[in-house]
Amino acid sequence: MHSDITNKITVLEWANVSDTPFRKFKTYTHEGGIATPLIAHWPAGISSAGELRRSVGHVIDLMPTIVEVSGASYPETVDGKDIKPMEGMSLVPAFKSDSETLERDLFWEHYGKKAVRRGAWKAVSSKKDSWELYDLKNDPTETNNLAAKDPDRTAELKALWQAWAERCDVLK
Repeated sequence: MHSDITNKITVLEWANVSDTPFRKFKTYTHEGGIATPLIAHWPAGISSAGELRRSVGHVIDLMPTIVEVSGASYPETVDGKDIKPMEGMSLVPAFKSDSETLERDLFWEHYGKKAVRRGAWKAVSSKKDSWELYDLKNDPTETNNLAAKDPDRTAELKALWQAWAERCDVLK
């Protein structure tokens, strides 16, 4: 029994170390669980090979990027059934220049863990109906929870997340 507990603690400690300096790890919606670099190689479209971009992207941006690069179109229906529109944005502009500007809201849900980001503000919930609030511009490692100091912003972001979850059938 003791060795099982020790092994579990060791695994959790290494999981946290793997995403240093960010908090938490995969399965969480804190930065340690969601911040992942993207390496893009496209000689015909990326002229600034080897340059680093700090633009914020999301996995939902891959489809719009592929659609744009390929010249394809995204259908509104498949086999006569309406499909939801793409949520993401093309990453092609980030391939051309660095921009830290985030001009849309982003949402996450993974095993009941939730997050929403608007600009530099991010609200995170790892427990039922308990939300944390972070200013990622000044606190990218999510160490200073501002939810108690800014309950209105926390409530606003929580409501945004709820509306997104309903629109995208996340809770079904």
